[in-house]
Amino acid sequence: MMKKLNEIKAEVTLLAKLIGASTNDLPTYGRTRDFGYPHIEVNELGYHYVVVERGQELERKTTNDYDELLYWIFEDATHNLAFAYELKSRIEDQDCRRIAFPKQIELMTRISSKMAARLREEIAEVLRRAPYDDEPTKAVNRMRRDKGI
Repeated sequence: MMKKLNEIKAEVTLLAKLIGASTNDLPTYGRTRDFGYPHIEVNELGYHYVVVERGQELERKTTNDYDELLYWIFEDATHNLAFAYELKSRIEDQDCRRIAFPKQIELMTRISSKMAARLREEIAEVLRRAPYDDEPTKAVNRMRRDKGI
């Protein structure tokens, strides 16, 4: 039996408290608030995670697996929170992902060890394709210093 939007919202709101997520970090339900924020739809085809910006649908993921929907919601929410944390905790001349990725995994672990394990694997794959690299950050910072920025 598919969960209704109000049931999904209630569960997501409870889980969001575990990671300190606000409503701005979470999707809306049934309709979009636009500007690239996701929203959730439910119909006979399943659960839909939809991103709309300026009236254009940019992304739609559909599943019948409720846990998959929760993963999509919290992968985005923890990503946003982790990179906001990195911005406040930034270490100059260091690839920002060195702080953000572990923080994202830590946040996801508060929700579900299973989801955290999946996220850890996905991040490992990202790092296989694009390893940590501090050099571009160092170069940008040197340029800023040279220009007095």
